[in-house]
Order: sequence, then structure tokens, then C-alpha cells
Amino acid sequence: MPTLRSLLIATTLTLAALAAQAAEGEVQKIDTERGTVRLKHGEIKSLDMPPMVMTFRVRQTGQLKGLAEGDKVTFEVEKDGSQYVVTVIRKR
Repeated sequence: MPTLRSLLIATTLTLAALAAQAAEGEVQKIDTERGTVRLKHGEIKSLDMPPMVMTFRVRQTGQLKGLAEGDKVTFEVEKDGSQYVVTVIRKR
């Protein structure tokens, strides 16, 4: 029988997975010192976000290596407080 702790952990992991939303975009600018990337992206319906150009903080800046301006990317974004944070980014 699962413990309360294991149920809470499973619920937290499920909610975190649901919170990350996949999207497609194009890299406009990379700032490795600040750990940010500016992306021109399409609509992200699940976050009620229209197409736009936006600068995101990147959770793990090592993911920015190998990316260049103009690259088409797929990325996952989640809301962290009042900010949107890219948790995964990769070239298409």
C-alpha cells in the first residue's frame, strides 16, 4: 500500500510534467552570461500565450551550447512564479 509520502511525490512529479508546455520557435538571441534566450514562438494554447517574441530564462544554460541565432527549436516552458522558464530546448 502506498504511503502518503509516495503519493505526494507522485502527484508533485505529475503536476510538474503537466506544467511544462512544449512549443516551437526560432532563436533570436542567446545570452549565456545571463542564462537567457530570446525566442520568436507560435501560440502556446495551454499557457494562453499568443505568438510573440519573448526572452526566457533557461533553467540549465548548458542547453544553449550548440544553438545559434536563426535556429528552429522545440522547447518546453513552465511558469515559475511570475516568470516563464525554458526547461528543455533543442534544435528541430
